[in-house]
Amino acid sequence: MAPGKKGILERLNAGEVVIGDGGFVFALEKRGYVKAGPWTPEAAAEYPEAVRQLHREFLRAGANVMQTFTFYASDDKLENRGNKLSFTGAQINEAACDLARQVANEGDALVAGGVCQTPSYLSCKSEADVKAIFKKQLDVFVKKNVDFLIAEYFEHVEEAVWAVEVLKETGKPVAACLCIGPEGDMHGVSPGECAVRLVKAGAQIVGVNCHFDPMTCVKAVKMMKEGVEKAGLKAHYMVQPLAYHTPDCNCQGFIDLPEFPFGLEPRILTRWDMHKYAREAYNVGIRFIGGCCGFEPYHIRAVAEELAAERGIMPAGSEKHGMWGAGLEMHTKPWVRARARRDYWENLKPASGRPLCPSLANPDGWGVTKGHADLMQQKEATASQVRSRHMLRSGPSLFSMSLDQFV
Repeated sequence: MAPGKKGILERLNAGEVVIGDGGFVFALEKRGYVKAGPWTPEAAAEYPEAVRQLHREFLRAGANVMQTFTFYASDDKLENRGNKLSFTGAQINEAACDLARQVANEGDALVAGGVCQTPSYLSCKSEADVKAIFKKQLDVFVKKNVDFLIAEYFEHVEEAVWAVEVLKETGKPVAACLCIGPEGDMHGVSPGECAVRLVKAGAQIVGVNCHFDPMTCVKAVKMMKEGVEKAGLKAHYMVQPLAYHTPDCNCQGFIDLPEFPFGLEPRILTRWDMHKYAREAYNVGIRFIGGCCGFEPYHIRAVAEELAAERGIMPAGSEKHGMWGAGLEMHTKPWVRARARRDYWENLKPASGRPLCPSLANPDGWGVTKGHADLMQQKEATASQVRSRHMLRSGPSLFSMSLDQFV
């Protein structure tokens, strides 16, 4: 951490609002640098300028945490289901740390090294085996001296606890996020109980990321906060949700939607939705507020703009963005100029332009979790077998995707 910069706990202890970044995996897939399916982050080593530029865009949008692009960068995931890479896990993790640090040093941002759930856990390997996977990534984060650590995207609190126990050995601050909604983790452990277990394991910051829309995630974190307080414990809280509307999701979240992952665009939240999200998160006591899959820099800018008064600063990217559409006052067409006002955008109900499409989907509900054959780690791809089972379960569908494409 550069001299003069405050650490993550120092900021949160002072009541400051910390803005996280957005969804690198989805953003870089759309830009042509990440392969959908394995979702692994070799772009950090293969296309460093693309990753660096996205970091810069989030920094300019107001983010003051640069997460290393190390989602699914554990060795077992990098080698799973026929995935063949030209880079080692260590090379990818080191490159990701370097890129995040370079951009963080361009502003008042911190670097967070991140680990996430593993195929080893889903394949019922031992606690020692799973912890060894985390330890390999952690060795790189220690070597590169990241500012704090995040264990994120865990469907099972048990594995998240194991991750926290490994991360806390460094003495660095530890945040932990589950990808759960109000129903709890995949074994039915409530958000409140999940948070208590994470805090007792050593996490100073707890929360939720991915799988659900902002308001659903805020609700789940509120339940976490209530559980921690009821247990007489203390923690800070974070939320990094999807940028997609998910009112029709079950406990597995957006992965069960038939539109996942290539047909989600009609569900994208507007920048104005993000203002509401940021305010709601702040009002329930969450002070680390960011985004996950679907979040683009303009979404993060909206979060930063909504909380500009609380932060005492506007993001650099706002120099090209009039608050609540103010820049439209310069538009040629008078009816567009008339939209340069907050009440117009705040109350707009956007049309989808898709009159033949339903408002809600019927999520796939396979109900598979840790230990199921379809989730077991494989050296080779198994798509054909899974497709056959899927056809038997639900019949042919243009958008059918197997659950294990995102685990």
